[in-house]
Amino acid sequence: MAREIKFSLVYRDMWQSSGKYVPKVHQLKEIAPVIIDMGCFDRIETNGGAFEQVNLLFGENPNTAVREWTAPFHKAGIQTHMLERGLNGLRMNPVPADVRELMYKVKVKQGTDISRSFCGLNDHRNLKLSVEYAKNAGMISQVALSITNSPIHTVEYYMGVVDKVVEYGCDEICLKDMAGVGRPAFLGRLTKAIKDKYPHIIVQYHGHCGPGFSPASMLEVARAGAEYLDVAMEPLSWGKIHPDVITIQEMMKDAGFIVKDINMDAYMEARRLTQSFMDDYLGYFIDPGNFQMSSLLVGCGLPGGMMGSMMADLKGFHGAINASLKNQGKKELSINDLVILLFQEVAYVWPRLGYPPLVTPFSQYVKNTSLMNLMHTLKGEPRWTTIDKDTWNMILGKMGTLPGPLAPEIFALAKEKGLEFYTGNPQDAFPDELDRFRGIMKENNWDFGKDDEELFEIAMHERQYMDYKSGVAKQRFEQELEAAKEKAGAPKIVIRPVVEMPKFDVNKFAGQHPEAKPVQATADGDLLWKYEPAQESVKPNIGEKVKEGTPVCFIQTYYGVEEVQALNSGKIIAVFADQNAKVKKGEILAFVE
Repeated sequence: MAREIKFSLVYRDMWQSSGKYVPKVHQLKEIAPVIIDMGCFDRIETNGGAFEQVNLLFGENPNTAVREWTAPFHKAGIQTHMLERGLNGLRMNPVPADVRELMYKVKVKQGTDISRSFCGLNDHRNLKLSVEYAKNAGMISQVALSITNSPIHTVEYYMGVVDKVVEYGCDEICLKDMAGVGRPAFLGRLTKAIKDKYPHIIVQYHGHCGPGFSPASMLEVARAGAEYLDVAMEPLSWGKIHPDVITIQEMMKDAGFIVKDINMDAYMEARRLTQSFMDDYLGYFIDPGNFQMSSLLVGCGLPGGMMGSMMADLKGFHGAINASLKNQGKKELSINDLVILLFQEVAYVWPRLGYPPLVTPFSQYVKNTSLMNLMHTLKGEPRWTTIDKDTWNMILGKMGTLPGPLAPEIFALAKEKGLEFYTGNPQDAFPDELDRFRGIMKENNWDFGKDDEELFEIAMHERQYMDYKSGVAKQRFEQELEAAKEKAGAPKIVIRPVVEMPKFDVNKFAGQHPEAKPVQATADGDLLWKYEPAQESVKPNIGEKVKEGTPVCFIQTYYGVEEVQALNSGKIIAVFADQNAKVKKGEILAFVE
């Protein structure tokens, strides 16, 4: 007897996999009825990680967006689901337990049916509370396995995680193939193992296109018993995103599965509306490279969405690396040379750091460490000279247990630095904080919001929420949008005076000061020399002393605030960017000697 395959539209993930921003609430309300009219979706991904931060960066209320966006789907009988990062909740760093618990109480009241919870390390301890809190709130608990391809990540390995989360009470399992590197036959075997042992557990597959495996993977998991497939739709499909629903629907139909028909008039209207959102402003923040697939991703295993930022990193380092090579009398390298060297370095670093699945934030840690290793080795310096604080927290076990063993050289480095490994439950290291945030809300006479949703928002995204309330976030976004339009050739609208910086030739300066180490942007965003909103130009004084490993400045990104740490102790000898300047990842901001 033929079995039905159901589809989930990952509308939030489609945007996140393409660029920096998502549609605003009025656009989401406009397209929701059209998506419903397509008639082929049983589920819609509406919110979760990055969605709420983006709304705050617009200067708009994410709680309003979630309620307005989920409402029409509920009325139509379509389930909605969100993505959350286990210990990290909806952000990039760990979240106290009381804030995590409040999240589920808020989200179910706002209209979210399913919580898709993942831990980037597949540490079941970080997922236990996700399952319990979701179930207690009345949500469907779906645990996502972070899929990767390594000697460690076997069917038996993943089934060990499944056994624990089923014991905790989860309802569903998602195969989260974030880089699209899961091999189709392997994913089929994993799906069959889950269904054979736990036939009552629903299985959903989420796979990015990336290196091109995902359509074959969808067919394999469907044949092995999966019930739901995550799909995208034009103009945000394929490339580094997800396969288009039309192709997957036809493939499943040909394979003998029962699938819902697609209302093509509605599909074309949803396609038109999505394109109109891109034409309006969202397209300014989409990297064209994310529309391209690449077989290079098969080897390095990095998520496709990171390729754009990785290239920006390499371009930022390119001049400094070549200046150093020139001083050493060595041949300069092209960007293509650096890409190959970086992929090789990732292949070297990844197993030595214990094979963490390359998903947010651990993919960034591995890539950043590899990039710094590359820079140091090309300058004739040893590997592992620069490892940032978050990567050390991963190495030391503060975020969970790594899948594989650390290399002896990493143990030796930790011992040399006097660092201790953490063996406890990661959640225990982060005490409850809701009372502190209640105090902040009362002090500012701010309403806790319906179902305590405003309290939750500040507790989950403190910095972004404060900037939203002050109006700084909206101003920053308007500035960023006008800058993007100007770059694209649109007329410039001046929002506030911009202080012009003296023009420096960074590469020339690096060549003249070979002993100086650059302070480089760790992400795309707004530069904050001081960790506070400021309209005036603020920058450190030349000659100001800094200490290795301490913050020199900060970057306001769409997902939070990134620290930029000094690579060496010394004094600042040059500064290249003002407070609130828009910077690109890898861009040199200053030099310390």
